[in-house]
Amino acid sequence: MTQMICKRILLKLSGEALMSEEGGSIDAKIVKRLATEVKELCDAGVEVGLVIGGGNILRGAEKAAEGLDRVTSDQMGMLATVINALAMQDSLEHLGQQVRVMTALKINQVCEDYIRRKAVRHLEKGRVVIFAAGTGNPFFTTDSAASLRAIEINADLMIKATKVKGVYSADPEKDENAKFYSRITYDQALDQRLNVMDTTALVLCRENDLPMRVMNIFEPGSIMRLMQGEDIGSLIEKS
Repeated sequence: MTQMICKRILLKLSGEALMSEEGGSIDAKIVKRLATEVKELCDAGVEVGLVIGGGNILRGAEKAAEGLDRVTSDQMGMLATVINALAMQDSLEHLGQQVRVMTALKINQVCEDYIRRKAVRHLEKGRVVIFAAGTGNPFFTTDSAASLRAIEINADLMIKATKVKGVYSADPEKDENAKFYSRITYDQALDQRLNVMDTTALVLCRENDLPMRVMNIFEPGSIMRLMQGEDIGSLIEKS
C-alpha cells in the first residue's frame, strides 16, 4: 500500500459541490462519488474530518441582505449544513464506512453534540466525522468553522475543495490572465485579498501553522493522488 503523506485531514466542501447541473440542491450521484473518495481515503488509513457548507440550500448572508434578521438567517444556514451532513452520512454508511455527524447546535435526535475529545476518539477508531452547523454562532462562515475544527482535532492538513484548480490572483472564470499560485503564504493571501477563504479562517490557519491545500474537487481521484504525494492544487503555508 502506498504511504499516505498525512495521517489526519480536514476536508472542506462547499454546499454547491453537492448540487446537480440542473440546479437541484442535492444530487445523490455526486454525493455518492464524493463519499466513495472519502471511503477510499479511510481504507488507506487516513483519518478524515469533513465540513460541508450549506450554500446549495440557503446562504444566511444572502437572506440577511434580503431583509431577514442576520442572526436568524445564519441559524437557518447552520441547519442547511446539517441537512448536507446527513446526506453525506447516509451515502458513506451505504458504502460500509462508519461515520458520525457532530453538530455545534443541539439536535440530539439526529446528531451528536460536538465534543472535541469524542471527535478525536471517533477519528482514531477510523470513523469519518462530519462537523455540522458551523461554529454554532452567527456571523461565522463554514470556512471559519472548518479552520477551527481542523486546528482542534490536530489535523495535518486542511483541504479546501473548490471548482477551480487552486489559488489564482483573480477569478480564472472571469479573467483569462489570472495568475495561478502553486505556493503562497497566508500573509500573501491576506495582503492580496485573494478569494480563498474568509479572513478569519486564514488568520486561524496562519496563527496555528496549519497548512492548507486548495484544489479542484471535480477531478475524480485527485484527493487520493494528493495523499499519495502528487503535487495538486495550491499549497498555502505560514511561511
